[in-house]
Amino acid sequence: MKLKMLVASSLYLLLDLQSSFANSPVIQYKSNPLYGDKKLSNFYEWNEKIPTQPGLLLRTEPLNEGIRLKEASDQYRILFSSTNGLDSKSPTIVSGSLFIPKGEVPKGGWPLLVWGHGTVGLADQCAPSWSGRVYRNAHYLNQWLKQGYAIVEPDYQGLGVAGPHLLINVPQLSFNILDSARAALQAKHNISNRIIIAGQSQGGAAAFGAASYSATYAPDLNIKGTIATGVIYKPKQADRPTLNITNRNVPNPALAYQILGFHVLQQYDPSLTAADVFTPKAIDLVEHSRAQCAADIFADVSFEKLSFNDALLAEPSGKYQKLLAKFDQQYSAYPTLKISHPVFIGTGADDRTPDARNQMQLVKDACAAGTQVQAHLYHGLGHSEAVPRSLKDAIPFAQLALSDQAIPNTCSINLK
Repeated sequence: MKLKMLVASSLYLLLDLQSSFANSPVIQYKSNPLYGDKKLSNFYEWNEKIPTQPGLLLRTEPLNEGIRLKEASDQYRILFSSTNGLDSKSPTIVSGSLFIPKGEVPKGGWPLLVWGHGTVGLADQCAPSWSGRVYRNAHYLNQWLKQGYAIVEPDYQGLGVAGPHLLINVPQLSFNILDSARAALQAKHNISNRIIIAGQSQGGAAAFGAASYSATYAPDLNIKGTIATGVIYKPKQADRPTLNITNRNVPNPALAYQILGFHVLQQYDPSLTAADVFTPKAIDLVEHSRAQCAADIFADVSFEKLSFNDALLAEPSGKYQKLLAKFDQQYSAYPTLKISHPVFIGTGADDRTPDARNQMQLVKDACAAGTQVQAHLYHGLGHSEAVPRSLKDAIPFAQLALSDQAIPNTCSINLK
C-alpha cells in the first residue's frame, strides 16, 4: 500500500468518545511535555472549576508590546470557556486575543470579525496571544481594523493553556471560534452582535466549521457571513491526499505538516513511535520538534534538505494506519454543508496545501447543499498569497453581508 500521508485534513483526534468520556463530565488537563505544554504566565492557568456555560469571558489583560496591532486602540489577551473538542460536551478553557478599532464607535457598536488563524504548531508558546502573528496576518487584521471591525482571535484549545492542541479537529475549531465571539460580546467595548467569521488554512476549516455548527451550537450569535481562504476539505470518497506532492524526491518543507500530524496521533497513543512512520534519517528532527512552532519545524526540514522519500517510510506501521483512519473518520467532516448565511471561499489556483481542487469541490458541494457561495479563484497564487489578495473581494462581501444586501452567487466557478 502506497503511503498517503494526509496533511492538515487528516490531523483529527483519535479517541473512543463513548468509552473514554461517558463518565467524565470535566476534563482537567495538567501540563504535559507530550503536548508541548510549557508555563507561559499565570494568565493562562485556570485553577478554579471550569464553567459549564461555553463562551464566558473569564479574564483579560493588555497585550504585550511587540505583538500588538498598530490599527487597534485597545487590545487584550483573553481567557474564555468553551466546549472540549475531544468529546463535544465537557467544558474547557481557551485563550485568545481581542482588538478594538480606533475612531468613534458607530451606531449600534463595532461589528465583530472572528479570525481563525492558520497552523502555528502544537506547543503552548505558539499561541498567537503569546507569540504574536506573522506579518501577513498582522497586515490582514489591520486592514479589518481600519474598516471599523473589532476582532477576536481564539488561540484554539491546547495552545497557551494546558492540554493537547488537536489541530484540524472540526468540532474543536468550530466551538472555539463561536465561543470566542460570545466572549468578545461580553467585553464591554461596544461590540455589536453582527458577526463576520473569517479564517485561513486551519483557520479556513475553523471558519467553515463554525458556520456549519452555528445554527445548532450558537443560535444566539447573529452571524452575517463567513470568509474562508485556503479552506481544508476532504470530499467523501476522496482518493487523492490533501497535499499534492509533485515530486517526493525533492526536499520539501511541507514535511513539517506530517511531523505535526504524527505528534497529534502520539498524544493519544504514546506507544506510537517515530519509527512507525519515519526513516532513521528523520527521527532525530522529529523528536526535536515536539515543543517547536511550525515555522521552526519548516526551517529545520529545509536545513536538513529532507524530501518525503528521505523522511517517510514507504509503508508506515499498521498501528499508525489504523490511528490515522480512525482520526479521519471521526473528526474530519463538517456537520452540514448547508449554511444559513452567505459564504466566501477564496482559493489560490496553485495551492497544494491543501489542494486547490478540493477547495473547488467544497464550493461545488456547498452550492449543491443550498449554501449561497461567493467563490474567488486567484490564478498564479499559492496557499499563503490568497490571504492578502482576497481582501479586495472579502471586504466588499462583508459590507454587503452586514447590511443584508444581495451578494453575487458564483457557484459556477471552475478550476482551470
